[in-house]
Amino acid sequence: MTEAAPTPAIDGWFTTGADPALVASRCRTCGSAFFPPTTGFCRNPACPGEEFEATELSRRGTVWSYTDAQYQPPPPYVAASDPYVPFALAAVELPEGIVVLGQLAEGYGVSDVRVGSEVEVVVEPLYTDDTGERTIWRWKPVTELGEEADQ
Repeated sequence: MTEAAPTPAIDGWFTTGADPALVASRCRTCGSAFFPPTTGFCRNPACPGEEFEATELSRRGTVWSYTDAQYQPPPPYVAASDPYVPFALAAVELPEGIVVLGQLAEGYGVSDVRVGSEVEVVVEPLYTDDTGERTIWRWKPVTELGEEADQ
């Protein structure tokens, strides 16, 4: 029996591989980018656009806000462990002007980031079901707090 390859938990929202990236929808009329990807109509209230193209967002951004999830979220959340283990969340502002919420990478918590910290997208396992491993994007600090970033 062969093991199935990891599969994104949400199809079309991020790429995998050596340099993963979030995938946004860019309006062909006004150029605005939206994440999660959208269809139908442009979310820019001043734009009548209805056509979009997929575009990869910047891999790095800065922490805009952060918190921890001390209590297990309700369904459809799938806990990665039993008993539940709290995890950290970060709202990250990307150079495109979009703020994207996501978990911090495995092994990182609220003590590892601060507002303004630089983070990058990584892809990690979220859970495993009977069809295989499901992956999701997470935010990984680029430098440890107290260290200087590469110039």
